[in-house]
Amino acid sequence: MNWSNNIEVFNESNMIVMGRYPDNYFDLAIVDPPYGIKKDGRKDMGKRKKSKNYTVKNYIAKKWDEEIPPEEYFVELKRVSKNWIVWGGNYFCKYFERIDKLIEWDKCCEGMSFSQFEIAFTSFDGRNEKIKIPIQAESQRRIHPTQKPVTLYKWLLLKYAKKGDKILDTHFGSGSHGIALDSVNKIEKIELTLVAAETDKEYYNQSKERFEKETAWQSIF
Repeated sequence: MNWSNNIEVFNESNMIVMGRYPDNYFDLAIVDPPYGIKKDGRKDMGKRKKSKNYTVKNYIAKKWDEEIPPEEYFVELKRVSKNWIVWGGNYFCKYFERIDKLIEWDKCCEGMSFSQFEIAFTSFDGRNEKIKIPIQAESQRRIHPTQKPVTLYKWLLLKYAKKGDKILDTHFGSGSHGIALDSVNKIEKIELTLVAAETDKEYYNQSKERFEKETAWQSIF
């Protein structure tokens, strides 16, 4: 379904969505697959230390984080994408023979009960990079237990995407990626397009509502 002229999001299996496209169709995939660590809304997600910048929230357990995606998913991801950035790469080591460049996201969340940083595997060459972006910044707008900041996706797109690139997201979740891409296109005029998949109907609807609200707000400026 078209959410804008540049963004198409499917409420379908990512394998079905990727199967529609030929080899190397996407210039860049930025994906955040399940890590298989059961952080999908169960009770432990609510056991966080309160702070003035963070609101504790419980989510409905959906059990999508029971295990990591199968090998077939990573084979298909690499088939349709010229380059890729895979969050949680350290959980998927068996599917990657060699990685020359890592990205570390520092969540600036010292004192909280979850990991202070996450690692992404990439297909790019060069030195490893580290970016500091507070996870607390969007605490009042969280609709997904593993939601990443819009600012993080903006940084990735501005750093690794080129004008006119086709972008893929196989686990759309909260929709942060779509909001970021819409903002980058409006401000930088780089004409990126995004194809995304989200299998869960509730997350799909919530992310669509969030996208419409936040992109409408961006349009005012």
